[in-house]
Amino acid sequence: MASGRALLLIADIGGYTDYMGSHRMSLAHAEVNTGRLLEQVVDAARGFDLVEIEGDAAFLVRRADTLGGGAALAATTDAAVAMHRAFHRERHYVVSNLCPCNGCTEASNLTLKFVAHVGEVATQTIRQRRKLVGIDVIQVHRMLKNPVDIPEYVLFSDELYRAGGTPPPDPAHEISQDLEGIGPVREWFVDVAELAGPLPPPPAPSWRGRLGRTVGVAGAGMPYMLGLRRRRRPAPAL
Repeated sequence: MASGRALLLIADIGGYTDYMGSHRMSLAHAEVNTGRLLEQVVDAARGFDLVEIEGDAAFLVRRADTLGGGAALAATTDAAVAMHRAFHRERHYVVSNLCPCNGCTEASNLTLKFVAHVGEVATQTIRQRRKLVGIDVIQVHRMLKNPVDIPEYVLFSDELYRAGGTPPPDPAHEISQDLEGIGPVREWFVDVAELAGPLPPPPAPSWRGRLGRTVGVAGAGMPYMLGLRRRRRPAPAL
């Protein structure tokens, strides 16, 4: 997008570091499974554009001027609910395959959290790659390190939470922290599971479907096992 006011949203997979085992086959399958989970998350974020996949997280943006009447908060919660459901649906498919490696069986330990902010951004081209830059881009990334003590949540900056529109239906909890290079800020979080409500029961996987997913992850993981593709790493802190 061009420079201007933007809604910034990061979906971050929790438990990623522990999930990435040392055995080569487990690591290869973990890479494939994480990639598929992120694809489903991004596809579910209707109205948002993908800025970048940052290791175990997806950084997304939406022009704030496309949202009338302070609807940025509702757009964020709607996207988070859709992404949360897509993530857990795909996670169920991952763990239902027939592969016994840790990269497949331990995907059930992965979680998904969100941080969101609204502010001014600019675009910058570096080696033919366009990136979003600005203090508000830094702020939303710094929000990933926070004292929230539940595994799955949506954390709103105070600017976004007070931007107008209808607050989330569940009580929001206020926290304060001092962000490096930003200073003291107030933020608000809600439990994304409570926000989304009960997840619909996934369809029972057929034996043929489980076999097909097993073959698929084995084939897609081969380049990682052979060293032809490098593993995904979390993005460095801004």
